[in-house]
Amino acid sequence: MEAKAKALTPQREILAGLSLFGLALLYLYFPVLKGLVWDWWHDPNYSHGFLLPLFSAYFVWINREKLAQLPVKTSFWGLFIVLGGLILFLLGWVAGEQFTQRFSFLVVLYGGLVFLLGWPIAKKLAFSVWILVLAIPIPYVIYNSLTFPLKLFASKVATELLQFFGFSVYRDGNIIVLPNMVLEVIDACSGIRSLISLLAITSILAYFVSKTIWKIVLLLSTIPIAIGVNVLRVFITGVLAYHFGPKAAHGFFHTFSGLVVFGLSIVLVLTVHKLVAKR
Repeated sequence: MEAKAKALTPQREILAGLSLFGLALLYLYFPVLKGLVWDWWHDPNYSHGFLLPLFSAYFVWINREKLAQLPVKTSFWGLFIVLGGLILFLLGWVAGEQFTQRFSFLVVLYGGLVFLLGWPIAKKLAFSVWILVLAIPIPYVIYNSLTFPLKLFASKVATELLQFFGFSVYRDGNIIVLPNMVLEVIDACSGIRSLISLLAITSILAYFVSKTIWKIVLLLSTIPIAIGVNVLRVFITGVLAYHFGPKAAHGFFHTFSGLVVFGLSIVLVLTVHKLVAKR
């Protein structure tokens, strides 16, 4: 279902088609995209959403010479992808489910690229499109199902570490009871924020790893790294709160410790990337 190949240089009808498609996509999805940007601005878990479109554009830019060498071949299979995306959008709109509506934007976008430019170019642009999935907040049902066990795990291991080092503490669920205060491991301290941010970072780094197996290893490394450094953060917060009281758990020390352990997690991810990139 491929039309006759056109000249390698972009022609006016292709540029016009891309422009019209972009305007139609923006018109249809403007409320969806507006809400997405609002989430990026107000939800610290997804503040990296502002950066991902820039990285997406960067990957298009560094591949511009390879893209210019590929034939522009309109593929009508793209219309089926667009139709599937529009069905997802309709289902998400009827159900009031934002993730489905936002994800459908990428499906329609990719389908339009397949239709207007053809599979060879669309495949080359696939990473630039689908990495944007990481900028879409996951449904709250999934978010809550992840944060609860992560909170319990972090509080349990941190308590055991505190006890191992001689601190008089005990745990009740996700609450660590110190002699001078009660330390609650809330959603923001579950590690999910670090996990989401690290997944975005490792996805970008994985692009520069040649072998698929090592791409997967790099991506999977984010799970133990994010969980491990979060346990370390809760442990450090417990130590500081034990010696300095509530101000250490909620003030500057808490914020600073978060920055330090997240910096550590980035160092660990970069170390893993350096190891797998050589293979």
